[in-house]
Amino acid sequence: MQFTTTMGRLRIITLLEGLSYIILLCIAMPLKYAADLPEAVMVVGSLHGLFFVLYLLAVAHVTFAHRWSIGKVLFALGAAFLPLGNFLLDRQLLRKK
Repeated sequence: MQFTTTMGRLRIITLLEGLSYIILLCIAMPLKYAADLPEAVMVVGSLHGLFFVLYLLAVAHVTFAHRWSIGKVLFALGAAFLPLGNFLLDRQLLRKK
């Protein structure tokens, strides 16, 4: 992956956002309710929020740079709301050459 291209940046941010979402759902939320550690959700949730905003900006940048269709944009935006959706996006759209 290259951080110098728009698609490379999107791929990296996609993976970071997806990973932060999985950590939030599978680690931080159980720690909040099972171990009474709300700080885990505060920290991971804040990072996930930052990665989500960066993800939206990266999708917008790639949309204009590569003239993505509305279908690809909607798929990319929808993938952010599904657990493991970002990894599917990386596989389906971003690795196509």
